Amino acid sequence: MNTPHSILILATSLLLATSAAAQVSPPPPAAQPPATKPAAQPKTKPHAINKPAGATTQDKPGTPTAPAAANPTPVPDDPNVDLVYGAYQRGMYKTAFDLATTRAQAGDAKAMTMLGELYANALGIKHDDAKAVGWYKRASDLGDREAMFALAMMRIAGRGGPVDKQEAVRLLASSAKLGEPKAAYNLALLYLDGQTLPQDVKRSAELLRMAADAGNPEAQYALATFYKEGTGVPKDMDKAVRLLQAASLADNVDAEVEYAIALFNGTGTPKNPTAAVALLKKAARQGSPIAQNRLARVLVDGMGGTPMDKIEGLKWHLIAKTAGKGDLYLDEAYAQLSPEDRAKVDNVAKRWLGTK
Repeated sequence: MNTPHSILILATSLLLATSAAAQVSPPPPAAQPPATKPAAQPKTKPHAINKPAGATTQDKPGTPTAPAAANPTPVPDDPNVDLVYGAYQRGMYKTAFDLATTRAQAGDAKAMTMLGELYANALGIKHDDAKAVGWYKRASDLGDREAMFALAMMRIAGRGGPVDKQEAVRLLASSAKLGEPKAAYNLALLYLDGQTLPQDVKRSAELLRMAADAGNPEAQYALATFYKEGTGVPKDMDKAVRLLQAASLADNVDAEVEYAIALFNGTGTPKNPTAAVALLKKAARQGSPIAQNRLARVLVDGMGGTPMDKIEGLKWHLIAKTAGKGDLYLDEAYAQLSPEDRAKVDNVAKRWLGTK
């Protein structure tokens, strides 16, 4: 079967995932990938905030905002490990290292995984990928699903040893079988990409469903894309929108934008322009060029009963343009402003961008 272009672009997000070290606790927010330059928008006045075919908040359809490899969070089931993890959460990395070392020497797999995390990310100890891989492997051999996932991502990235995608696939499959949603998500991307594994969109959808059911927002967003396009699953806009809603509640920016558009247009859900605009504002503040552009159009034209505010709307237009999201219609609206109003727009945009 021919895989839709947007689904193929979703698979490229794996490249982002594999470039980061696997974490056992959320790291600082990752930088957003640069937006690609979109085609010019039509000059005609819009009547709905429809998204261009296949576009997402990064103008890359189905691309998750943040790769799963950078966001695993284990749930310690040993009170002694809780001490290790508690120290880690408080940023007391040297204490976490000392406590984890003692526990690891006693054969505790989760403490071994923590040591792998600390070595892989130079937290409280000198960076050492080889030692990180060693500890991840020991924990993995003892059946720790987080370690399996982390080691798989190290193998794919070629950290601490040569690239070994076959071992990575084996580890991801074992971790996913043990219920690790991030492993299921990344394995789904491998089946979607069709390079490391034969392309199998149905198997990819099954794995995404497993991760989505476990609450993984990236998987929820990706599976929503599958349901929207009927890839690997029957086309179902209602299910797609429910998944977008779930992912948006978990602060997935791409999902926030798409769910906002669905709410605004009443696609797969009752119309709710007020909620839609609130979500667009949230995503715009989080740096989504698509959200900034859609919010600009809503405010400039007063769409959906939203009060017209050309200054605020065109502020977001200028901000979106700096990320490559141009819009000829909004360019014309900006050009039609009085010199005084253009100066106001420029000033508020510069303040937001930190250039004034």
